[in-house]
Amino acid sequence: MIQFRGVTKTYAGTQPAVDNLSIAIDRGAITVFVGPSGCGKTTSLRMINRMVEPTSGTILLDGADVQGRKAAELRRSMGYVMQSSGLLPHRSVLDNIATVPRLNGVPRPEARARAAELLDVVGLASVLGKRYPGELSGGQQQRVGVARALAADPPVLLMDEPFSAVDPVVRGELQQELLRLQRDLAKTIVFVTHDIDEATVLGDKVAVFAVGGRLAQYATPEEILRAPVDNFVAGFVGRDRGFRHLSFQDGTGVPIHPIETIEVERLGDPTVSVRSPWTLAVDSEGRPHGWVPQARRADVTSQAEAVPGGSLYSRGDTLRRALDAALSSPSGLGVTVDDDGRVVGVVRAGEVFELIEQARLDRGRADHNTAV
Repeated sequence: MIQFRGVTKTYAGTQPAVDNLSIAIDRGAITVFVGPSGCGKTTSLRMINRMVEPTSGTILLDGADVQGRKAAELRRSMGYVMQSSGLLPHRSVLDNIATVPRLNGVPRPEARARAAELLDVVGLASVLGKRYPGELSGGQQQRVGVARALAADPPVLLMDEPFSAVDPVVRGELQQELLRLQRDLAKTIVFVTHDIDEATVLGDKVAVFAVGGRLAQYATPEEILRAPVDNFVAGFVGRDRGFRHLSFQDGTGVPIHPIETIEVERLGDPTVSVRSPWTLAVDSEGRPHGWVPQARRADVTSQAEAVPGGSLYSRGDTLRRALDAALSSPSGLGVTVDDDGRVVGVVRAGEVFELIEQARLDRGRADHNTAV
């Protein structure tokens, strides 16, 4: 448990960077600090390990004031991941990961053995351990940064915009990797970002900071999207917050319909069709490759000529995933796959909208009953 009690940070001649912050961060959960530039989220993060000292107030770690510990000792007891990974360019990947254990007095062979184990934990091949940071991609460097933060098995992991410097595809992969790690390790993670989508994907709770270092709202992602407390939070979350909120609505009730498929190796031989002007091209194992207009089916000779099919929906995923799959598809039908990526059918946008409306009505009735 990390607690901020009336914490303020003021620099000479300026308004507070953090203004009277009081917040309790849950043990074993991911708490995300989010807000625009200059709102104090990174300053708040760095006060936890005393990289920045508060002007007033108290920060407690498991009930003890962090000021009662030596700053260097405190920092070595926590993992820290920064935006640029901060790897030492002249040291190998294994030696970068082993940095904190070595500082804590762990013998080099033991520290490097621990580093080798962590390569697999963060999804990196063991052969990369001998390389240097400059020989890695940006996403690989960030994974090494996460491994280094985990090397001493710290209970607290501080992450300062760690994925903002990589491209959107890699960023999504790193987010999912972090969630996987958290399911296995259950660390207390404080994560800073300026991206509300990243905050709602990762956070068990989200703290929205306003300019001037004010904590505007602290709640679950679902609550912040559903009921922002003021105009600032509503504006920061964005006009499409209703769509984002669908990420927290269960999609198990979405009907899945059969669809005509055609193997890319046998493009002239479709299966039995449900009525649609499109045929779904699949490989020999039933994995989707794209859509073929029925009017062009006889002329298509390779999978490369199939129209990309948009995003995929997994049975039982959220309503947002189901709706996105349908709306992003050229056919208007969202391809549904099983755990192995094989096609099991399609979802229709209209039926997803019906479930969204039913969920809205149910939520309204529940809110009314609670108020009464």
